[in-house]
Amino acid sequence: MKNLSPKTITLLALVALVLVAPLFFPSSFYYRVGTLMFINGLAVTGLVILIGYAGQISLGHAGFCGIGAYACALAPVHLGLPPIIAMLLGALISGALAYLVGRPILRLKGHYLAVATLGFGILIFMVLSNESWLTGGPDGMQVEDLGLRDFLKSLGLSVPAAQVWYWFSGLVLLLGALLALNLHTSSTGRALRALHDSEIAARTVGVDVAHFKLMAFVISAVYASVSGSLLAMMNKFVSPDIAGFLHSVQMVTMTVLGGAGSVFGAITGASILTALPQALTVFHDYEHIVLGLIMMLVMIFLREGLVPSLIKRFSRRQG
Repeated sequence: MKNLSPKTITLLALVALVLVAPLFFPSSFYYRVGTLMFINGLAVTGLVILIGYAGQISLGHAGFCGIGAYACALAPVHLGLPPIIAMLLGALISGALAYLVGRPILRLKGHYLAVATLGFGILIFMVLSNESWLTGGPDGMQVEDLGLRDFLKSLGLSVPAAQVWYWFSGLVLLLGALLALNLHTSSTGRALRALHDSEIAARTVGVDVAHFKLMAFVISAVYASVSGSLLAMMNKFVSPDIAGFLHSVQMVTMTVLGGAGSVFGAITGASILTALPQALTVFHDYEHIVLGLIMMLVMIFLREGLVPSLIKRFSRRQG
């Protein structure tokens, strides 16, 4: 293990998680929870690139999830596109919109940037809620199934829908994590980390700060869009809530809780905050209090996030 790179260790850990977890699933419900973990994990992997690598903040990223989700709902109906092409179209639209919006927004810093991205997310939510003639309004609309199960049946394989979505979303998460980890070790990743530490210092050594900030924003938007598409197609239904402010906050919280600078950490944070509410149902009315308390304790005592902080403490003991 000592000879393996951090990227390889992270990928092996994720592969082990995807393969081993089903051995402990007593029912198909747990496959659904696992799928939600992977879909949320994909979204926060994009936020690792934006927050952890580039040091920028976004409180409106759920808007891109909404664009991806509604692309899968609208494109098959109005354009006759298959769902998989609709998902790619949603990612393209999200990337283009992130480019257009990001150019002026990313000139801001700190809480000004947070408020600007928040405004963008609220705008997307309002459009999805108010344009009932197109989006169905607050009632939402049906989404066409991706057709994975039918494809497997044509090959003579009968697999429950929950398991199909578990393995497919796990595969997409692994691909997304691989791309993010490769970006981290590339020259682009080094430039992003440089501007994260100090934009002035990065600019001094020749880094095009505006270009790389915009690149990180666009890439993270595409990740969010694909995760929104997967969630909509799995549920076969979508409503404007997917683009709501609370969803944006949830995504940022997952990222920071697990460790914004670590792909595996952020995915761990997404897994915890996806599964924990299911485990805390025994507390009924106290569920949110317990959840909030856990997050506060992690942020107080493990400030770099759960995974990076634990790794550091373990390394010190080994040393």
